[in-house]
Amino acid sequence: MKKLRWQILIVVVTLVLVGVLLISQQPITPNLQPQPAAGGVYTEGIVGSLGRLNPLLDWNNSADRDVDSLLFSGLIRFDEHGLPQPDLAESWGTSQDGILYNFSIRSYAVWHDGVPVTSDDVIFTIDLLKSASFFPQDIKDLWVQIEVKRLDDHTVQFILPEPYAPFLDYMTFGILPKHLLESTPADQLANAQFNIQPIGTGPYKFDQLLTSGGQITGVVLTLNENYYRQKPFIPQVVFRYYPDSASAYDAYKQGEVLAVSQLTADVLPKALADPQLAVYSSRLPQLSMVMLNLNNPAVPFFQDEKIRRALLLGINRSRMVSNILQGQAVVADSPILPGSWAYYEGIEHLNYDPETASNMLKIQGYTIPASGGDVRAKQGQSLTFIMAHPDDALHTQLAQAIQADLAYIGVKVDLQAMPYDQLISTALAPRTYQAALVDLTTARTPDPDPYPFWHQSEATGGQNYSQWDNRTASEYIEGARVQTKFEERTRLYRNFQVVFAKELPALLLYYPVYSYGVDQQVQGVQVAPMYSPTDRLAFINEWYLVTKRILEEQTSP
Repeated sequence: MKKLRWQILIVVVTLVLVGVLLISQQPITPNLQPQPAAGGVYTEGIVGSLGRLNPLLDWNNSADRDVDSLLFSGLIRFDEHGLPQPDLAESWGTSQDGILYNFSIRSYAVWHDGVPVTSDDVIFTIDLLKSASFFPQDIKDLWVQIEVKRLDDHTVQFILPEPYAPFLDYMTFGILPKHLLESTPADQLANAQFNIQPIGTGPYKFDQLLTSGGQITGVVLTLNENYYRQKPFIPQVVFRYYPDSASAYDAYKQGEVLAVSQLTADVLPKALADPQLAVYSSRLPQLSMVMLNLNNPAVPFFQDEKIRRALLLGINRSRMVSNILQGQAVVADSPILPGSWAYYEGIEHLNYDPETASNMLKIQGYTIPASGGDVRAKQGQSLTFIMAHPDDALHTQLAQAIQADLAYIGVKVDLQAMPYDQLISTALAPRTYQAALVDLTTARTPDPDPYPFWHQSEATGGQNYSQWDNRTASEYIEGARVQTKFEERTRLYRNFQVVFAKELPALLLYYPVYSYGVDQQVQGVQVAPMYSPTDRLAFINEWYLVTKRILEEQTSP
C-alpha cells in the first residue's frame, strides 16, 4: 500500500508539472489599444450660406466664420478659459508698463501656396482693418491709435497709447497674404476672386466649391500638410449649407452629413433622442438680465440694494431655464462668464426664495395695503415699475414669467414690448427706461473686461445703462484693465464680482448655451465654453474617424 501511495503521488506531481509547462507554452494575447489614425471625411451641415471666405469680411456671417476658422490664423488664439495661446506667433512679450507688445512669428509658417508668412503680411492686414468700411467702427478706432512697427521679417511691435490689458483680444484677426492682395484696393476687397478661392495658413486649405443648380451648396477643404501646429487626423472636411437647423438635421438623417452645426429648439428634442447623434452643449458668451435704471426718480426703490436682492430672490430663474429655454441655459450669478479664468467660483449663489423675498420687502416697509390690493407700498410709493423687453416670442415669454413671479411677492410689473434696436436707441441710450430685459453679448472677446458696462465713467454716454455708481467696483476694473500681471488681474476681478454680488445693480438671469450634434463615429470631440459658436471647431485637429491598434507596452512586476 505504501508503494502504491508513492506511485500515485509521483503521478500527480508529474501531471501538475506537465500542466504548468503546457500553460507556459500558451500564446499570449497582445494588449492592443485603439489609437487615432489619419483618414476619413468629416461632413458638417452648416446653418447659413456662403458669402465671402475672408476673415475681414465674415463679421456678420457665422457660416463664413466657421469655414474661415480652419483656413486662416491669427497671431494668437484663446483657449477654453479665455487665456491667450500661441498661433502664428510662437511667442510675445509685453513691456512692464503695458505699452509695448512684441510678437515673434513662426519662421517656418507658410501660406497654403508655399510662400513664407512675414511681418509684412501682419502689417498689410492691419492697414486694411484701419481703412476698410466693412469692419466695426470701434475696432477700426482702436487700430488707428496703435503704431505698428516691423522689427524684422518675423517680429512685429505694437505701441499702444496707454496700457490696455484686453489688447490681446484684438490679435486673433485672420492674417491675409500681402503677396496676393496688395494690388487690390481696400474698397474692392469685397469683390476679389480671393474670397471664393482663399489662401490662408490654417490647418486646412481650400479645395473646391460644391454647386447645384447654379447655387453654392458647400465647400471642400483638404489637409494643409505644411501646417505649423499639430496636423488634424481627418484629411478632408466638407461643409454643406442649409437654411435652418431642421433642414441640416434632416440631411443628417439622410446620411448626407455627419454633424449639424446648430441644434435649435425645434429640433433639439429629436436630436437628443437620436442614439447615433452625440449632442454637445456649451455656454455662449452672452448674459441675459433685467437691467435696472438706478437713477430714475420714478422708481426710487431701485436704489435700495435690499429691494434689488428681494426682486432677484423672487424670480424663479431655474424654472425659466427649464420650461421656457428647454434647459438650454445656465442660471447666472456673475457678470463674468463661468469657465473664464477670471470667474470667481466662490461667488454667492441666490436660489428662488419667494418667502425670504416677501419678508425682505416687508422689513423695508413695503406692505400690502390694509384697504386691499395685491401690490406692496410704502408711504404712498407702490412697488410698481415698467419693464421694456424685445417684442419677439422668447423675450415676451420671459417677461411674462418675470411679471408673474414678482406679482406673487407683491410687486407689479407692467410690460412694454418694442423692437430690440428701438429698445436700445429710445430707452437704454437716453436712460429713459425703468427696467429692461436685455441680452449682453461679448462674442469674440474672450477677455472678461467688464469696464464698458459697469464703470462709473460709462454711466453717461456709455454702456453702463444701469448708471451704477460704485467707486470701489470701478477701481477694481480700472486696475485690471491696465495690469499686466495675470495673478493681479484675477484678484481684482474676483473683488469686483464680490461687490457686484452684494449690490446687484442688475438682476442676472442666465447664460444661454449653444447645442450642436456630431455623429458618434466622430471621436475625440470636446466640449468647452464658447466665446463664439465657431469655437466648437477649435479642437478639430484632435477629432478622428479612423483608429489603428497599437501594442501597449507592459512592464514586468
